[in-house]
Amino acid sequence: MGLSKTERRLRIKRRIRKVSFGTAEKPRLAVYRSNKEIYAQLIDDNKGVTLAAASSRDKEVKAEGTKMEVANQVGKAIAEKAKEAGIEKVAFDRGGNLYHGRVKSLAEGAREAGLKF
Repeated sequence: MGLSKTERRLRIKRRIRKVSFGTAEKPRLAVYRSNKEIYAQLIDDNKGVTLAAASSRDKEVKAEGTKMEVANQVGKAIAEKAKEAGIEKVAFDRGGNLYHGRVKSLAEGAREAGLKF
């Protein structure tokens, strides 16, 4: 019998984490997507510290419109917080999700706001 959807995503996530590693100069932009919300964090893996975070639950992110529009706003919000922290480049970690839909929309929003990955 084949892998379930969750097992497949976790296998992909482990494979991505082997390659994607965040430092203080180039932190890892980790994306977590639930059915209702989307979350993004900038993580320094050397110290094990979250440098900045944004989600669709934050008050500064307008949670109006479609999930795609909200994900784009979260991407812009994390990029603004990264600029405040002096971060320009990040390593993108899609967390086992396909680079499609809300994950892609978040990445595009971050790029529009000035992050490079």
